[in-house]
Amino acid sequence: MVLLLALIPSGVEAQDAFDEFKRRIDSDFSRFQNEKNKEYDDFRKKINAEYADFLKKSWEEYNSFKGIPKPKDEPVPPVIYDDKKPIKDNPKPFDEIIPVVEPEPQPTPVAPIEDSPKPVVESHAFSFYHTPMSVRLGNSHRFTLASCNEKSVAQVWNVLSGNRYNDVINDCLKIRVQYRLCDWAYLEMLNEMSTSFFKGRKNEAVLLAAFIYCQSGYKMRLAYAGERLYMLYASNYGIYDMPYWNIGGVDYYAYDCNSEQLHICNASFPNEKPLSLQMTSEQLFSSNISESRNLQSTRYKDVKTSVSVNKNLIDFYNSYPTAMINNDLGTRWAMYANTPLSKNAQMSLYPSLKSAVSNSGQLDAVNKLLNFVQTAFEYEYDDKVWGHDRAFFADETLFYPYCDCEDRSILFSRLVRDLLGLKVVLMYYPGHLAAAVHFTEEVKGDYILLNGEKYVVCDPTYIGAPVGRTMPDMDNSSATVILLD
Repeated sequence: MVLLLALIPSGVEAQDAFDEFKRRIDSDFSRFQNEKNKEYDDFRKKINAEYADFLKKSWEEYNSFKGIPKPKDEPVPPVIYDDKKPIKDNPKPFDEIIPVVEPEPQPTPVAPIEDSPKPVVESHAFSFYHTPMSVRLGNSHRFTLASCNEKSVAQVWNVLSGNRYNDVINDCLKIRVQYRLCDWAYLEMLNEMSTSFFKGRKNEAVLLAAFIYCQSGYKMRLAYAGERLYMLYASNYGIYDMPYWNIGGVDYYAYDCNSEQLHICNASFPNEKPLSLQMTSEQLFSSNISESRNLQSTRYKDVKTSVSVNKNLIDFYNSYPTAMINNDLGTRWAMYANTPLSKNAQMSLYPSLKSAVSNSGQLDAVNKLLNFVQTAFEYEYDDKVWGHDRAFFADETLFYPYCDCEDRSILFSRLVRDLLGLKVVLMYYPGHLAAAVHFTEEVKGDYILLNGEKYVVCDPTYIGAPVGRTMPDMDNSSATVILLD
C-alpha cells in the first residue's frame, strides 16, 4: 500500500506536470499561428504585388452606357371604398411570381489580415451620417500620387500593400460589423473616411478608399479621365439612372464621376465579390430623433400612435440607389419591403399598435392595420413631391408627410409581418402596388393561390376597403406577385 502511494504524484507534482503540458501546447499553437499568419501575409503580399504589376500596363478606354431608366407607369389614383356587396371568396389570376432574392454574406478579405507589428497610436476621427468614427490612420500614412498614370498608381499600390496599412483595413472592417453597415454604407463610409483624411486631395482619397475596398473583398476597378482618378464598383444590381461600364460582362458604376469615357484597368483580385444592395439589418447610426408624428386610423379610434424616427437613417436612405436584380422590376420593391423597420421607430410605433390588435382575431387585426395605413397617411404623387418616382423604406413613410401606393404597401407588409407574424406578398399592377396576406384561419375575399396557400388581397390605397377587396379597374390578369421574406 505504501509503495502504491509513493508511485502516485503529489498534488504539486501533478500541477507542475499539467502546467508544463499547457506551456508546450500553447507554444506549439503560437508557433502554428505565427506560421499561418506568415503564410497569409506572404499570400496577400504576393497577390498585391501581382496586382500592382498589372496596374503598370496600359489601361483600356471604355465608353459608358446610359443608366437604366426608371420604369414610368401612369400612377393609379387612390379610390374611396363604397362597395356594399357581401365579401365572398373570389380567386384572382396572376401572370408571374418574382421569387425572394436571398442575401449573400458580405465579402471578406482574401486572407486574414494581421495588425501591424508596430501598433499605430495615431488615429483619424471622422463623422459618417453624424456618427463619430475613428480609425488608426495618421500622418505616417499620408502619400502623394504624382499623377493618374499607370506607373504612379502602381507605385502607390505597392506602398499601400505594406503592413503599415493593415490596422486601418481591420478598423474599417470592425466598423462595418459594429454599425451593421450594408455594402452601400460601407462604400460610402470608406469614401467619407478617405476624403476627410486627405482634405481636398481627391486622387489620393480615391486610391486609399479603393485599396481598402479591394482588400475587404469587394470587386472594383480603377479608372482615370484627364487628371482625375476614379473607383468603379461592381454590382449585379441594375441601378436606375446611373451610367455604367460593362467590362468582361460585369457592370461597374463610378463613385462620384461625371465622365462618360474612362481609361480603366481591368485587373482582378482573387475571390472579389460585387456590391449588394440588400439591407438585412438596421444601420446603427447615432440617434437624431425626429419630432413625434401623431397617426390615427379613421375607422378604429383605438388604433392611434405617435412615432419618431432617426433622421440620420433618413439621410442615409436619401443616398441609397434605386435598383433591381435579375431584370425583375419587382425585386426593387422587395428590397424596400424586406428592410427591417428601425428599432427607434418600432419602440415608438409598435407598443400602441400591439395593444390595439392584441385581443383581435387575425381578420380584425389585419383590418385594423389596413385601415390605419389607408387613413393615417396623406396620399400624394411622387412626381409632384419629388419630381420623379421614388419608393420609401418603411421608416421614410413614417417620416415624410406624403406617400403613395407602393410606400403604403411596403409599410403595411412590414407591420403585418412584424406584429402578427403572418406571411405577406406584394401584388404589382401597372401603376399600382397592393398586398395580400396569408391567414391561418378562414378569411373570405379576393385571393390568389400560391403553392396551395391562400393569400387574401389587402389594398392600402383602396381607402376604407376591408380585407378581401381589390381596387376597381385593376386588371388582375396582369398582376405580378412579389414574394417577401
